[in-house]
Amino acid sequence: MHNQLRKFIEKSDNIVFFGGAGVSTQSGIPDFRSTDGLYQESFATPPETILSYSFFISRTSDFYKFYKKKMLFPGALPNKAHIALAHLENVGKVKAVITQNIDGLHQMAGSKQVYELHGSVHRNHCMQCGKFYPLGDVQDIKDVPRCNCGGIIKPDVVLYEEALNDEVMLQAIQAIKSAELLIVGGTSLNVYPAAGMIDYFDGNHLVLINQSSTRADSSADLVIREPIGDVFGMMFPQLFS
Repeated sequence: MHNQLRKFIEKSDNIVFFGGAGVSTQSGIPDFRSTDGLYQESFATPPETILSYSFFISRTSDFYKFYKKKMLFPGALPNKAHIALAHLENVGKVKAVITQNIDGLHQMAGSKQVYELHGSVHRNHCMQCGKFYPLGDVQDIKDVPRCNCGGIIKPDVVLYEEALNDEVMLQAIQAIKSAELLIVGGTSLNVYPAAGMIDYFDGNHLVLINQSSTRADSSADLVIREPIGDVFGMMFPQLFS
C-alpha cells in the first residue's frame, strides 16, 4: 500500500491534501468522535452545545472556560504528517492543504497554501471594533477576553450554527477540482459541509488514510488503515533521520 501511494505521489504534480482531526492527534491534540475523543467525555452540557454560536453569545464565560481547557493546545508541535506535507509543497507537488483543524500546525510545519475550513485559534477579533488579537492575548486574559473598546473578543473559529467562509470554501473546492491526486487523511468524513467537498474531485487517484472506515472508501483507489503520521513517516524517512 505504501509503495502504491509512493507511485501516485511520484507521478503527480498537482496534489491536494484534505485532512481532519486525525492529522493532529499524534501531536497530542485529541479528536472529537473517536472512542477517546472529546465527545466521549462526560460534561454537564454537551460539547456540541457549548461550541455553538448561541451558547457563546448567551454564556460567554462558560464558553471560554471550556474553550481554554479543551480546545487550546499552544504547546503542540507538527508531527510527521504536517512536516511531510510541507516538504511536498516545497518540492512543488502539493498545491494546497485543506484542513478542518483549527490548530495552525500545517503553517507551523511550513505549509503556505492552507485553506482552514473551520478557522484558527491563532486569529481572534473584537466583535465590536474588529481589532485583531493573537492567541497569547486570549489565553492571558482571565474569564472573558475583552478589547480595549469593551467589546468581546471572539476566536475566528467556526462554531455550530455558523456558516463556513464562502471565499475559503470556493478556493478549496477549486483546488480539489484541479487536483490530479487527492489524499484524504485523518477524517471520518462525517462533518458537513466540509466532508462533501471531496465529491468535487475528478482527478486521477483518490487516496484515503484513516484508521476507521469512511463513506468514501468504496470510491477510493487506495485505502490505508493506519495513523497518518506513521504513513508519512515511512514514506519520507529522510525527513526524520
